[in-house]
Amino acid sequence: MTIIARKSGSKRLLGAMTALALCLGLSACGGKSDGGGHAGDTMQGVSASGKLGSKPDISFKTPFKVENQTHQVIQKGDGEVIRDGDRVCTRSLALDAKTGKVINSTWDQSSPECSIVISKKSIPAYYDTFKGLKVNSTVAVGIDESGSGSSKATESYIMALTFVSRSKNLTRAQGQKVTDLPSDLPKISLDDKGKPSLDLNGYQPKGGLVVQPLIKGKGAKVGQHQSVSANYTGWLASDGKQFDSSWDRGQASDFSLDQVVKGWQQGLAGQTVGSQVLLVVPPDLGYGSQQQQKIPANSTLIFVVDILAAY
Repeated sequence: MTIIARKSGSKRLLGAMTALALCLGLSACGGKSDGGGHAGDTMQGVSASGKLGSKPDISFKTPFKVENQTHQVIQKGDGEVIRDGDRVCTRSLALDAKTGKVINSTWDQSSPECSIVISKKSIPAYYDTFKGLKVNSTVAVGIDESGSGSSKATESYIMALTFVSRSKNLTRAQGQKVTDLPSDLPKISLDDKGKPSLDLNGYQPKGGLVVQPLIKGKGAKVGQHQSVSANYTGWLASDGKQFDSSWDRGQASDFSLDQVVKGWQQGLAGQTVGSQVLLVVPPDLGYGSQQQQKIPANSTLIFVVDILAAY
């Protein structure tokens, strides 16, 4: 999902500690690896105590030898079962493998980190372990960056992830269809799966941002600085040519509203989960005078966005 980012190659902001733990499974980080990984191995020697679902006390003998992707369930939860396709929210502790000292914690943050979706594609190294756990479980994950050229003082970590909640992402917008649409807007039709098609309907952009809900969802409101999971399609307003669609990739896109074009941030903030929103984004809230892949300079863009989750 690069088209809607403010700059090519931009990545959405993840909770730093969860990103550290899971990037190894996604092959997105450097770090020492023997090529085969250790996704199926069991880490031994790490334990946790404390009330389930609360900040745990983590113990292991130091110095602890860390191997990437090794992991161990150190607390079995008592909540709902985590199933394939669930989005899970976590709290985490990072501990120096040499000293056992806590070097980072998300337990004091106002909200948990909810970027993990339980699927073989998104977390291949951890999928078989995470699926089937219960909420309030804690898993220790080994992270070793000593072979990545890292200049960090601490290069080997034990990450303790506690699963504090689960939910099921929508696959398409769900809610009440908006019937009193302005007649001069582009017309949108949906196929059986929910992918939108565009009829320009003679539309002539007037220069400002247009935000028009097509389906009003019943979920929570999206905050201005939250991350969302969405299915979307984008077209050029000049000729109606499609330039991007998550529907064609067969997978929704996750992104922070702080990392996308301003028209998306302004247009999606305040909308509700489950909604489908038509956005007409003028150049000054899009890419301006810069060409962006398939988007010519000074283009007005039309998007239809299904908001599937916010976190």
